[in-house]
Amino acid sequence: MNKQKVLDFFIECKDHTVSGEKFQLLYDREYDMLITSPKPNENNLHKYYESEDYISHTDAKRSLFERLYHIVKTYSLNKKVNLINKLSKESGMLLDIGAGTGDFLNTAKKKNWKVEGVEPNDQAKKLARKKGIELRSNTTNLEPQSFDVITMWHVLEHIPDLKAQIIELKRLLKPNGVILIAVPNFKSYDATYYKSFWAAYDVPRHLWHFSKTAIQKLFEEKDLMLEKTLPMKFDSFYVALLSEKYKNGKMNFFKAFWLGLRSNGKGNRSGEYSSHIYVLKNM
Repeated sequence: MNKQKVLDFFIECKDHTVSGEKFQLLYDREYDMLITSPKPNENNLHKYYESEDYISHTDAKRSLFERLYHIVKTYSLNKKVNLINKLSKESGMLLDIGAGTGDFLNTAKKKNWKVEGVEPNDQAKKLARKKGIELRSNTTNLEPQSFDVITMWHVLEHIPDLKAQIIELKRLLKPNGVILIAVPNFKSYDATYYKSFWAAYDVPRHLWHFSKTAIQKLFEEKDLMLEKTLPMKFDSFYVALLSEKYKNGKMNFFKAFWLGLRSNGKGNRSGEYSSHIYVLKNM
């Protein structure tokens, strides 16, 4: 009989976006990661995404914050496509899981990538369709070993069955193919500073909270090797803005900017940024 894994209490956080409910984050020593508890079941998880403030499912530009978000997003989209161009010798088959409103795939398509995307949210899929991007609801019918590059931009932390998802990534990836995973880093300075108000905990939508060690261990179990880790320096500013709102009731742009700069400065020394892109290679 397998011994049940013992998880240590780490911190309690509130869902600031939808429900106002409180959740615990439990520390998994084996993988050096945090797990949201209680974990919503798959039948009621969708209700925690039903908010106009859930920005990745909308193209809204109602506020200064949303307008700034989309300006940075446009810049970041080109940086992401340039990154996959550097990692892959030529444009091939690209799969984006958790494609949102399709902007990343649309940018990649314009740069000669053949694209497929997966997005469970119906509203996001409708917005993507208006841009000429048709998105699937899941990966079930995709052929094995059919993609040169697979991307998950701030998506892995939302996946209910983490290990099953990694097995599916392995199934879909070509030999010598590349996976890019972007996730928040709970060991960053801004996470330490804001504690339970750190916006990137985003409970219960974020079910898992990763460290570098966690990503390396989880993927190496499936022969997906960590090649490099890259910082996402804009994330510290975005997360600090939301964290200020959760902690103090309003967005303090000056303080958030200072905190973002400080987090990136500390990340430059420690290697622990607000978010990371992990580049993984199929072996």
